[in-house]
Amino acid sequence: MKPMPAKLECGHRRIEQMKSAATAVSTIVALALFGALYVGAKTVISVDDVQSIRVDLDLSHVARRVDERFLSVAIDASLIAEERFMNLLNSPTLRTLAKALVPAFLRFGGTKQDFMTFNPRGRYFQARDNSSSAVLEKLCERLELPPLLENRLKQEWVLQSKTLLQEELEGKYKKTKFSACTWHHYYVNGRDTSLHDFLDPEVLDTLATKINEVLEIVESVSPGKKVWLGETSSAYGGGAVGLSDTFVAGFMWLDKLGLAAKLGLDVVIRQVLIGSGTYHLVDDNLDPLPDYWLSLLYKRLVGPEVLKAEVNMNSRPKKPIRVYLHCTNRKSTHYRPGAVTLFALNLNKNEVTIILPDHMANSTIEAFVLQSAEAGEQSLYSRSVKLNGQVLRMVDDRTLPPLKGRELPPGEHIKLPGFSFAFYVLIEAQALVCK
Repeated sequence: MKPMPAKLECGHRRIEQMKSAATAVSTIVALALFGALYVGAKTVISVDDVQSIRVDLDLSHVARRVDERFLSVAIDASLIAEERFMNLLNSPTLRTLAKALVPAFLRFGGTKQDFMTFNPRGRYFQARDNSSSAVLEKLCERLELPPLLENRLKQEWVLQSKTLLQEELEGKYKKTKFSACTWHHYYVNGRDTSLHDFLDPEVLDTLATKINEVLEIVESVSPGKKVWLGETSSAYGGGAVGLSDTFVAGFMWLDKLGLAAKLGLDVVIRQVLIGSGTYHLVDDNLDPLPDYWLSLLYKRLVGPEVLKAEVNMNSRPKKPIRVYLHCTNRKSTHYRPGAVTLFALNLNKNEVTIILPDHMANSTIEAFVLQSAEAGEQSLYSRSVKLNGQVLRMVDDRTLPPLKGRELPPGEHIKLPGFSFAFYVLIEAQALVCK
């Protein structure tokens, strides 16, 4: 796994940190609000043999607070040249799936976006079901960027980059106001990664190193400015075939959400909602993939207030059990004020018992356990997921299934199955900072 340079964009500035590089400036990635939407020898190695852990929870204060649109999504600009995907944007199913993720930002970007111009008063083409094939063929032609415009934009890109760099060196932007700095992150190269990488705590921990590097750079350039992870997924290069769209990808995704909020990122934008590679949340047939259901549960159960949770594992170098704690989403009507949501990942093949502090031991807990829909060694490659034993599927084109939790018996320790992740709502936590 080759380390990637940290890449930041601050308003009209992009900072690319290489080993010996200085600061460079470029244009900001456009963001838009969702308007109508809210190894071993065998397949898997168990990271460590852990049977039980103790988790310390601090409900006395909010460690950090992220944007309510913390979990957001992207659509790659390359789709505008693919007629079938443009038609999908009008699909009731996709609108239903996207609306369920509000509030969120929708990032429209990618390499192709560098060669496009946006005209808010321009006309758009909406294909109808009875459109003739001739009309649909012309659609693709209309969406191609004219060569003259593409050449002009390429020339302007070089000139603008030189101009912005010179102005940066002259200190012109010291008083410039902008809302946030953004950067991109992927754990591994999608062309040479493996299942083991997706379950390796050391790989997951590389994100913390990158986040701290980026925060340090931003603080030196623009103290106090918020930082967004403006594009991210599991593997760069369009994702890892057979991995980035399967159940195992959820370990990277959920850990990234937990770690990013814990360390101080304000927004995380997932690459992508649909299309473009294999790291999409929704496939080409509009079937939600495991990471979509994980994202939906996160939206419903996890609030923006970050609390402190630590695993007591006697300073082991690798941490196969990872936990994070937030106030429960206050917009949820199912839980009383003061509830908290603990989410946990088990990178082991064996079940682990999670022991909570004594004062929380008898709290009513509602569990949302996500496991692969398949059994056996190939289970982690599944493109379907079970919630508390039930496979998640849309009821129809416009209806999502009910996401029901399972109430644990009072006083019973949490049992987290092997190779699974889960959300636990501590309904009676009575955390004053969450009221």
